[in-house]
Amino acid sequence: MSTERNPLLLDFDTPFQTAPFSRIKEEDFESAFAKAISLAQEEIDQITSSVQPATFSNTIEALDKSGDKLSRISSIFFNLNSAETNDEIQRIARVVSPQLSKFGNDVTLNQQLFDRVKAVYDNRENLSLDPEQLTLLEKQYKRFARNGANLTEDKKTRLREIDEQLSQLTLSFGENVLAATQDFELHITAKDRLSGLPESALEAAAEEAKSRDKDGYVFTLDYPSYIPFMTYADDRGLREQLSKAFGARAYQGKHSNQENVLEIARLRYERAQLLGYKTHAHFVLEERMAMTPDKVTEFSEALLEKAKPAAIKEFETLTQFAHDFLKETNLAPIAQLEKWDAAYFSEKLKKKNFELDDELLKPFFKLENVIDGAFEVARRLYGLSFHKTDTIDTYHKDVMTYEVRQEDGQLNSIFYADFFPRKGKRNGAWMTSFKDQYLNGDHNSRPHVSIVCNFTKPTSTKPSLLTFNEVTTLFHEFGHALHGMLANTKYRSLSGTSVFWDFVELPSQILENWCYEKEALELFARHYQTDEVIPAAYIDKIKKAANFQEGLQTLRQLSFGMLDMSWHGIDPTSIKDVKEHEQKVFEATDLYPDVESSCMSTAFAHIFQGGYSAGYYSYKWAEVLDADAFEVFKEEGIFNREVGSRFKDHVLSKGGTENPMLLYTRFRGSEPKIDALLKRAGLIT
Repeated sequence: MSTERNPLLLDFDTPFQTAPFSRIKEEDFESAFAKAISLAQEEIDQITSSVQPATFSNTIEALDKSGDKLSRISSIFFNLNSAETNDEIQRIARVVSPQLSKFGNDVTLNQQLFDRVKAVYDNRENLSLDPEQLTLLEKQYKRFARNGANLTEDKKTRLREIDEQLSQLTLSFGENVLAATQDFELHITAKDRLSGLPESALEAAAEEAKSRDKDGYVFTLDYPSYIPFMTYADDRGLREQLSKAFGARAYQGKHSNQENVLEIARLRYERAQLLGYKTHAHFVLEERMAMTPDKVTEFSEALLEKAKPAAIKEFETLTQFAHDFLKETNLAPIAQLEKWDAAYFSEKLKKKNFELDDELLKPFFKLENVIDGAFEVARRLYGLSFHKTDTIDTYHKDVMTYEVRQEDGQLNSIFYADFFPRKGKRNGAWMTSFKDQYLNGDHNSRPHVSIVCNFTKPTSTKPSLLTFNEVTTLFHEFGHALHGMLANTKYRSLSGTSVFWDFVELPSQILENWCYEKEALELFARHYQTDEVIPAAYIDKIKKAANFQEGLQTLRQLSFGMLDMSWHGIDPTSIKDVKEHEQKVFEATDLYPDVESSCMSTAFAHIFQGGYSAGYYSYKWAEVLDADAFEVFKEEGIFNREVGSRFKDHVLSKGGTENPMLLYTRFRGSEPKIDALLKRAGLIT
């Protein structure tokens, strides 16, 4: 297509300049990327060819503004590659990713550009910069210094080679996980093999089978199918089959990621060494609140010390309960609890202890009501209102769109919500954006924010009814979305979620707390048939069950973070066997027997495809922050507008404009304490 008619290259004449998805064809992307890279390079050339001395305005601000068209095209394309991909989009990704990597290197290894940035940086004390300007300057300088600007030419060449290889390997990793996930199905025709499964899970499986032109029931490795099966199916053999299939994703066979994992780890290590860092983790953590691998290890071990005794006790309790349950129900005894028993017996134990299970709660969590509840929380805390609209283009018919407005009626943001699993959409849940917030002269250009989840679909007889875990997931991702929506910074690269990676989970994880509060639950937890408000007794049970198996849950999260650091905090070149390496790491945390056919690393997309390499610990790190911060809301009122405004003004709106510890302490009045998390988790009294 001619670039003059390529919709990706034209100014978007859509409501609020939103992405014109219905006009975009797959064949538009390659030419659009080529042109946008060329335009971005021209903007860089204008900076470097200036005969004027380097200033903050003509170099640092100009650099931040460059590549706007490329940034928007990239956000559209790579969001599609996660949420609505196909063979052609994946092929294009393999073509354009090395081009983008090359362009990124062309910028950070551009000596003339670095000289100008360095000239401004060296003169920073004489420039009277405000904190945001100073942060931008430091970030730009580090962008070059941390990515090879000071290397010799031969090392710069090698850095380019590594980055190009990594861009391809991480893409390949994600493609293999998606393909392995979608290749599997558990097809059952005899309903009597599915005892224990709730009617909602059976109905969804029947509709899945019908969509595949099959009789009976089809279960997949997508979470809304997989999790109910593992939680409720009485047939232990089928649970074992499904669990092993999930654990074996991308481990062996044609979609194996073993070589990808080894090569990604080796290349990241070599890259860090080239740049003068001991390991990839040392490189990454220099720009994190934790700062060093030693600090992460110290933090993890402190939690492990508290969590492991509790986890062992919980595991022993679960084991005894399972034996008693099987005996009481005249079912065959088992010698050892296995991983495919965990969710099944845990759910039964929770029901016994708290008279609570997901099937009891789901009728009160109709998706539309939960969405409205999240919106109402945002209104009460931050004055936002959400107005559903059909005038904004989407990439799939399931995607809902909203105009988000401030109390004075001004547009705050555009919000996209994509909730259901489908072919071409990766598992999990995430927040992303199609356009960041920034100041363009006097105009505050507002963001376009999206959350993507995989919740239980509506069926022919029932709306989408969420498990309580899905409710907290929705609030989690909506917390990220609020971080993006409430952004109010000058510069795009410092806006919204552009913060230290171990700070980015604070806005998401703190919002989960409202899901446990009576005052919040009564806003949206209504029975989908009777409109009855969730009974107070149920809320009390939810709160009591909040710490159920917290030791085991903490141990699980810590094991993921330790696995991450084992790949990225050492020299990995001697690792030859992915599974063998993983087993050694899990010795400290695994209470269940190992499954020979399972391997987590080969499907650990957070660290080998996403942005969490040497950063998975940040989920637990941010839990410390959110537990500490939520104590303020608990003390002064969970809908206290003054506290909400403080959190918005000091945290949510500031993005990455200052060091996150400074932002946090301005809100809280002190640095966070780990005791708040341990107390909330019931690990200390």
